[in-house]
Amino acid sequence: MRKITVIGVGYVGLVTAACFSDLGNQVIALDVDENRVAGLKRGEMPIYEPGLEELVKRNVAAGRLSFTTSYKDALQDSEFVFICVGTPSGSDGEADLKYVAAAARSIAQNMTAPLVVINKSTVPVGTGDWVAEIVREAQPTPIEFWVVSCPEFLREGVAIADFMNPHRTVLGSTSREAADKVAQLHLTLRAPIVITDLRTAEMIKYASNAFLATKISFINEIADICERLGADVKEVAAGMGFDARIGKQFLEAGLGYGGSCFPKDVKALAFMGDEMGVDTRILNSVMEVNSARRNAIVQKLDEMLGGLQGKTIGLLGLAFKANTDDMRDAPSIDIAATLQAAGATVRGYDPVAMDVARGVMPGVQMAKDAYALAEGVDAVLVATEWNEFKNLDLARVRDSMKQPVLLDGRNIYQPDIMRNLGFSYYGVGRGNAEGAKTKIRAHVNGN
Repeated sequence: MRKITVIGVGYVGLVTAACFSDLGNQVIALDVDENRVAGLKRGEMPIYEPGLEELVKRNVAAGRLSFTTSYKDALQDSEFVFICVGTPSGSDGEADLKYVAAAARSIAQNMTAPLVVINKSTVPVGTGDWVAEIVREAQPTPIEFWVVSCPEFLREGVAIADFMNPHRTVLGSTSREAADKVAQLHLTLRAPIVITDLRTAEMIKYASNAFLATKISFINEIADICERLGADVKEVAAGMGFDARIGKQFLEAGLGYGGSCFPKDVKALAFMGDEMGVDTRILNSVMEVNSARRNAIVQKLDEMLGGLQGKTIGLLGLAFKANTDDMRDAPSIDIAATLQAAGATVRGYDPVAMDVARGVMPGVQMAKDAYALAEGVDAVLVATEWNEFKNLDLARVRDSMKQPVLLDGRNIYQPDIMRNLGFSYYGVGRGNAEGAKTKIRAHVNGN
């Protein structure tokens, strides 16, 4: 049994602490937010993540997991300390490292024995060296320590499965001995372990997220072309995905990416490139395409309804993706604000994100369920791909609406079924083939 400290109990930190304790380690998780820690001690989760509450409670009951606000208590006899704090975007897109710096200083001031300091937060290239410098300068008396980069690759909604069944573990350090010690913690996961230098490990995380974001923006651009040429982007993506060089994941056209990772990581990588004099044309295009998705769906609503002034729009789903209550950079926020600015009334419903959404979506009326959302609205927009939305009584939804206009921003329904049900239906990139054939024939004839 190893003694592990985890700093930060957000999405990454709490999952990391719970999973390492479930693997048989003694874990103490620290957060400076006293209310959050007090809630965890009462068994209240600060976030929604499937399976997390059960995992936390089981390991607390077993005595393997505990929570504190005290660095002194957290670091006592600890061998490893994971920094899992937030790194939000700064004003120019750069990563704000104030929480990382605060954690590093507190570690230095409270450590009493040699320690492996592990950066799990997504941090700019060079942060590992910087953290080492902070710890060294802040120590009251010199104590040996090592810094290792171990970036997280957790997807919200399936974070526990991702931790327990990783595609790979990436470790970077100036000390091979320290990297090997951290590798030992991960051996039971039976996944490939990549050991490299600090800066390369940090770059692997940014490059990975930027590439996945690029796939999303690419398929959204393809969706726009499909829509005009009469092709179905769902079938196009399926056909592409069978190619092992491309893969099936992250080829879902829709409202674009959101959340806490892709938006800030692509911005931060572009910022790093710009700072180094690199022309980041691809990264900038990825962000531009993604940003345009939200306005495009509002324009489509305006077109289908003949104007938005005085209309009532229902947003089916509010979180940035299914199986989470995370509202950070959720497309629904920008869409709601744009609709309201155009004179529309906005109603919203989400299975788990309602409480969080209320704090970031002023003026949006929250409905008790999907059917209450649809009552008397001029249009429904599917903004999050929750499974429960796929199983709605769509005839009941249709009959309760003022007019049966449904924009499927996540392509969870079949166009022919929806039209047969009497909906005026729009799916992203699911074009009208008959209209397209006429255009192509006219072009071939030279007209």
